[in-house]
Amino acid sequence: MITVEIDFEIFDEASKWEAKGTGMALAIVLKTWGSSPRQPGSMMLIREDGHLVGSVSGGCVEGAVIVGSKQIMKENKTELMEFGVADEDAWSVGLSCGGKISVFVCPKSRIEDGLFQKLCNVRNSRESITLECNIDKGGISIIGDRTTVSENIFNIKVTAKPRLLIVGAVHISQHLIPMAKEVGFDIVLIDPRSHFGTNERFPGIEVSNDWPDEALKKLKLSNKDCLVTLTHDPKIDDPALQIALASPLFSICCLGSKKTHAARKNRLLNSGITEQVFDRIHGPAGIDINAKTPAEIAISILAELIKDWRGGS
Repeated sequence: MITVEIDFEIFDEASKWEAKGTGMALAIVLKTWGSSPRQPGSMMLIREDGHLVGSVSGGCVEGAVIVGSKQIMKENKTELMEFGVADEDAWSVGLSCGGKISVFVCPKSRIEDGLFQKLCNVRNSRESITLECNIDKGGISIIGDRTTVSENIFNIKVTAKPRLLIVGAVHISQHLIPMAKEVGFDIVLIDPRSHFGTNERFPGIEVSNDWPDEALKKLKLSNKDCLVTLTHDPKIDDPALQIALASPLFSICCLGSKKTHAARKNRLLNSGITEQVFDRIHGPAGIDINAKTPAEIAISILAELIKDWRGGS
């Protein structure tokens, strides 16, 4: 089973093209060997005129996939395209990092109806959908709990991206949010101070002006979520932490000095939080890179979140 975090840009675009009746093909990496630049499950959408969204390599095989997909769409067939080359010959052939890669290319006509929109809906439901890439039958479809193990059938579990819940519409947030979006986090910004948490200051972001505990109770929290508190104000941060510590978040980070963190610990222990539960909090937030500026602090926090999400040390 291949598990991949959904790239909403690809499926948002696919839904738009589908609504216009535009021809397209979906390319999915199914296997890699050696030092391939993209992991199994990586996807690229190719429009009939050659425009593409996403990628299946570091740029070294996309051209061949685009050319091949045009013929695939014309003939209404699927194809498993394989690329491979030894490291010493990599540059001359085009797979610059060496290794091998298998890419399944499927035209829209052989993809289950409504699949793109159902994948887009994962953004709100935060549930998972399993796709079946069937090389023998030549198609892509959605399956339920049933999975088939076969040399020519690949199951891909498409899941929501990790979600970053930020408490505090502060200067650091203005640096953290675009960087976190760029590396693949969905974002929810929470700040009851409506003059701070505005769409003008944070365009294109889901902003809640509810108190953090109320905002978090409205969300379906899971182990795909993480929380960062940035206000330094116990009235705002602590209620969020009470909810977060009772939930299966994969990371909880709190901005503040060691002194601030010690005071935070005393407050939460006095409220009934155990020391073992409190130790889930990273405080002060961020990997120690001697960060000084808001942008540098944002980088250190994002690095810690990525480490926790990917299981790094």
